[in-house]
Amino acid sequence: MVIENFVYFFSKVMLFSSYVENQNSFDRPLSAEDESRFLKLAKAGDKKARDCLIRHNLRLVAHVVKKYSNAGEADDLIGVGSIGLIKAINTFEEGKGSQLSTYAARCIENEILMLIRVNKKHKNLVSLNDSLGKDKDGDDVTLKDVIEDTETDLFKNVGDKILADKMLKVIKEVLSDREQKIIFYRYGLAGYPVLTQREIALKLGISRSYISRIEKKALEDIKEKIADFGF
Repeated sequence: MVIENFVYFFSKVMLFSSYVENQNSFDRPLSAEDESRFLKLAKAGDKKARDCLIRHNLRLVAHVVKKYSNAGEADDLIGVGSIGLIKAINTFEEGKGSQLSTYAARCIENEILMLIRVNKKHKNLVSLNDSLGKDKDGDDVTLKDVIEDTETDLFKNVGDKILADKMLKVIKEVLSDREQKIIFYRYGLAGYPVLTQREIALKLGISRSYISRIEKKALEDIKEKIADFGF
């Protein structure tokens, strides 16, 4: 659950990111030759090549999100789906029998399912029997179905643990002690319980509006720093 919360938090940070700001004007997919070339450059540490791969595959994120259009706000789903895309590009190995698009679609879907699960756990936004969309045969897919089918994969994902460790390092480096405490409470990180802004305000003896301002600034500060940590 701790790792889930860090991944969910990262999705919120990503909503400030340029990866999801232009979701209505996606670049066309790369040719197979260009994709292979950029993958090799990205593996060698070329951030521009990696960003190019992300930008030209955002259309795939939107395609997967459509399947779960009943499960949450489109911005949230696009944001967390983009995390899956980034993970896919960071971990994809050419020559292992699958195409980047196939591998990335699975990673994107896993992140969306994790978001649904976190929302269910903390916010009660959906029922286990709510329809999340249709499968290839036109039958309803419920939250219960996808949790049972993917839970093992989600919790064995080493990439999630790496992401959580990096995210915690960024938070501790960038934020003050009070800012850290507010972020930890808001998103249930580092063993803290999930609290509303009002509950945090009462606990810390400051106004709810001040908590909101601190949270927004903290997210912006974290967004500016994450590129330095290899996300």
